Parts: sequence; C-alpha cells; structure tokens
Amino acid sequence: SRAMSVERDMQADMNGGAITQTDRSLDIALEGDAMLAVQDADGEEAYTRRGDLKVAPSGALLTGDGFPVLGDAGPVTLPPAERVDIGADGTIIIVPVGGDPAQPQQIGRLKLVSSTGTEMSKGPDTLFHVPDDGVLPVDENARVMSGALEKSNVNMTSALVDMIETSRAWETQARLLKMTEELDSSGAGIMNLPQG
Repeated sequence: SRAMSVERDMQADMNGGAITQTDRSLDIALEGDAMLAVQDADGEEAYTRRGDLKVAPSGALLTGDGFPVLGDAGPVTLPPAERVDIGADGTIIIVPVGGDPAQPQQIGRLKLVSSTGTEMSKGPDTLFHVPDDGVLPVDENARVMSGALEKSNVNMTSALVDMIETSRAWETQARLLKMTEELDSSGAGIMNLPQG
C-alpha cells in the first residue's frame, strides 16, 4: 500500500475538445492532432493547442498567454494592418493600413506540426516539449479552423470523481497508519507489564 514520491512529467490527454465559434479572425482551432509551434521563455521551440492569438504593439503575433508564435521563418511579426486572417493551412493574410481589401497580402505561414508518434510532455509553462530539446517538423497536411476555439477536453464529472476517490484513499491510509501506531503502543505496553 506504500508508494514512494517521485518527480516525473505527467503525460497529457491529447484528445480534442469541443469547438466553439467566435468569429474572431485571430482565433484558430487546430484540427486532428495538429499543434502550433511557439517560442518558450528560454527561446526554445515548444508546442501548444491554444489558439486565441493576439498582436502585440510591436507587431509580434502571440498566444493568449504571451508566447511568440513561430512561422516557417521564426517568430511571426506583422506589419500594421487593418485586418489579419488565417487560412485553413495556417497562411497569414493581411490587409495593410490604407490597402485595398480586395487585394490582401500573404506575409507568412504558421508553423503547424503533428505530434503523432513523438513522445512529448507538458511542462510547468503549460507548453508541450519534446525531450532533449527536440523539434517537430512542419506538417503540410495540418489544418486549422479560423474564427473558432477549442474548449478544454477535461471531463469535469470524471475529474471530480477521481479527486474524491483519491481523497478517500488517502484518508483510509491515514487511518490505517494511526491504527498501526496504536496497536504498536498497546503491544509495547503489554511487554512492559511486570512478570509474575
């Protein structure tokens, strides 16, 4: 019934969540097992399925939690634009300030990868990492849905039941330890009785 405490990376559930429409041009939902490449705090390549993108005042394209989004040629930086759209293949299309909406310009493409067959772990920064600073190749078949976001794939009911079961198991172990301590004390007391 004993388990030693060890530090290890937890494997994430990579099943997709429900898709909700937002109609916001910078929101994307990644289809299938596609992932978006981003730059972590150490400047290394990492991956996420978070699709609520935003443009920083500097023009850098960021995820909702502030990580720079990577394109085919490194971090994506956008020029001043009246509109930014993202195509199904990750192509970034803009209408420059004062430009003709009928003639948008393509300025790059998101780096979309597939994690199929690759060992990955989720770090404390909420990003997915390949062991030994590995890098995933571009998946030309990866697709995104623009104007939509993927919700969490967590089943709240199941998670709550698991938490209750874990709490009860801990309480049972604590009671068993207390009973064992009491039995040990009782046995020691009997051994200390005068012999006669």
